[in-house]
Amino acid sequence: MTVPLPTATTRWRCTLCGNLTRFDVTRSSKVVEYVHLDLAGEPNVEEREVLSETIESVRCRWCNAVDQVELVDRPGSESAQGEAGAS
Repeated sequence: MTVPLPTATTRWRCTLCGNLTRFDVTRSSKVVEYVHLDLAGEPNVEEREVLSETIESVRCRWCNAVDQVELVDRPGSESAQGEAGAS
C-alpha cells in the first residue's frame, strides 16, 4: 500500500488509535549526492538531489499498526476552515 506524503494542508492520522505525531516511515529513494572528502578522508554530503522516492510503509508508533494511515486536513488549512464554515 502506497501512502501519500502529507502536504502543506494535510497531515497523517492513524485510523486505529488517532495518532497524529509519531510514525516509522520506510521509504526507498534514488539520489545523487555530491560528497566532499576532507584531507583525513571524512565524507561530507554537500548537495543531495532526490531523483525518485517511494514510501513503502508507515507504522504507527503508538499502536504499531502498519499502513493504517490516512491523510486528514491540518488545523487552520483552507479546506479545514471551509468544512467548519459549512457546519
